[in-house]
Amino acid sequence: MSRRSSISIRLLALVFATTPLAIQSPVSRCVQAQSPQAGEISPAEFEVIEAMDQKAPMRDGVELVIDVFRPRAEGKFPAILQQTPYNKSGQAARARRFAARGYVVVNADSRGRFHSGGQWDPFSPLHKQDGYDLVEWIAAQPWCNGNVGTYGLSYMGWAQWWTASQAPPSLKAIVPEVAPPDHFYNCPYQNGILVCWMVDWAGTMSDRVPYSAAPGPYGGFAVGREEAYRSLPYIDFDKTRRYKPTEWWRKWMIQNTAEGEYWRAIAYQTPQSYAKIRVPSLAISGWFDANFPGTPMNYLAMKAHGATPTARRPRMVVGPWEHIVNSRRQAAGVDFGPEAIIDWDGYVTRWFDYHLKGRQNGVLDDPPVHLFVMGRNQWRTAVDWPLPETRFTTYYLHSAGKANSSAGDGKLETKPPADQPPDSYRYDPDDPTPSPPFANGHIDGPRDISASAARQDVLVYTTPELAEDVEIVGPISAQLWAATSAGDTDWMIRLADVHPDGQALFLAEGVMRARHRDPDCGGAFNPNRLSTIAAGEVYPYRIDFWRPTANLFAKGHRIRVEISSSYYPYYLRNLNTGQDNLALATQPVVAEQRIFHDAEKPSHIVLPVIPAKK
Repeated sequence: MSRRSSISIRLLALVFATTPLAIQSPVSRCVQAQSPQAGEISPAEFEVIEAMDQKAPMRDGVELVIDVFRPRAEGKFPAILQQTPYNKSGQAARARRFAARGYVVVNADSRGRFHSGGQWDPFSPLHKQDGYDLVEWIAAQPWCNGNVGTYGLSYMGWAQWWTASQAPPSLKAIVPEVAPPDHFYNCPYQNGILVCWMVDWAGTMSDRVPYSAAPGPYGGFAVGREEAYRSLPYIDFDKTRRYKPTEWWRKWMIQNTAEGEYWRAIAYQTPQSYAKIRVPSLAISGWFDANFPGTPMNYLAMKAHGATPTARRPRMVVGPWEHIVNSRRQAAGVDFGPEAIIDWDGYVTRWFDYHLKGRQNGVLDDPPVHLFVMGRNQWRTAVDWPLPETRFTTYYLHSAGKANSSAGDGKLETKPPADQPPDSYRYDPDDPTPSPPFANGHIDGPRDISASAARQDVLVYTTPELAEDVEIVGPISAQLWAATSAGDTDWMIRLADVHPDGQALFLAEGVMRARHRDPDCGGAFNPNRLSTIAAGEVYPYRIDFWRPTANLFAKGHRIRVEISSSYYPYYLRNLNTGQDNLALATQPVVAEQRIFHDAEKPSHIVLPVIPAKK
């Protein structure tokens, strides 16, 4: 299958975001109330033996350092592996819980991190090789029964997919938690735009141990972050006091398309890679997780391309959480209620009990999708994603050419536009549209973004007050007809829920670097090439939001769309120079932007509306 087919899968899967509202609504015909249930699982009956700082040999002679937690009992047990670049010693508590239930747990420091041998590069293809070697080394140990599973969150979720794509024979099941997707759809690049929190991450990960020249998470990004990322050129970030110079950072910046040799060596999100994966997957994420796109992307791709019938039955769980899932019932100050926290490790145990111990516990009879619906504050199960009854509804942009700010004349309607003048705004990279102060650099909940909507460099389109509830569950896309005076620029579109008191709660967003627009796909994002963008020319841009949404717009609320060309410091600024590699640019260019919405160029957003139950 072609790379284009892979892209179509991603575009369908990318995008979920939501806001919580304390409103009751009719239950979708496609779902039933049920949280992921642990049910009957292996009891915590064993004392745990710990063997720290052991060594596991890789095929190239490098030794990875591991900690082993196993039951104090005779015989062989199934094993669970976690590979981490964040220090294996910090993963001991969870390992002990699984070991007490009859599993040998192996925590390994990634190649080149902490005490493991080799050179550290976050996206070295050697991580795939190491995953295979670790699984087979574990399976051959006298305490293992030959069945191995994997688990772990964030980067450790990536490591699981890399390992599974190598099809080690002893691997039986994986639990990728908040696993990122392809490197050009989320991080480091999001539809061609570098996200600043990934720049922060690169800083703290630029050495064998966490490198931090200033206090705060991710190498001190919370301290002077906005000022620090104004320094030019971007490629020299690793020469500042926030970084230790690394060869891989410069590869990130120079190889800015997926066709680069560096990215091709590690990528797993192609039909060919998914077709090598033979094991079942249980994935979890949160509506506000910064790596959310990976969960639905992998779910849909495994259904389509998995190598075995079991692999083609993936499972997906999404709760009202941020990147650290299932840790608290609140996000951005909104309480989602007692059902927001589940016995996740219990459910993971049930999953491994079936696949590694052979216990017939009915886990495969569970619905494949569990979703926490905001507003109802209840769990729901679904037979598939997106929901089969979804009505994808087009909302068009309207104005008399003065949609600048929330005080402008922009309207959002289901009626197509006729003859209307375009809206325009000025994007100055030295005065970018500010993003809210998201915690730890991540979008951490339904923040009020009404302040940025008051600026003249933001176009705002809002519906009238809703006469009835409108429930949105599913992927979102937008089509903009736009022109810029510059050689390149960024387009950013956000969805918000406007409350009667004027709060505009952030729900979801889509972004695209203009030069990553693919003219052969109707303006859709293409990570493999750079397009030529002529100043003043009108182009269509299909922007697939990278989060889904599960939000009830309550009666009396309004649906709002915002458009800008920056959202800083969440995204690194586009300097509008038009050169092939923005990382080398040293002088910003002011851009005059136009968004068209008329009969021939009807810019719009498509929302996944769930019909109310009659």
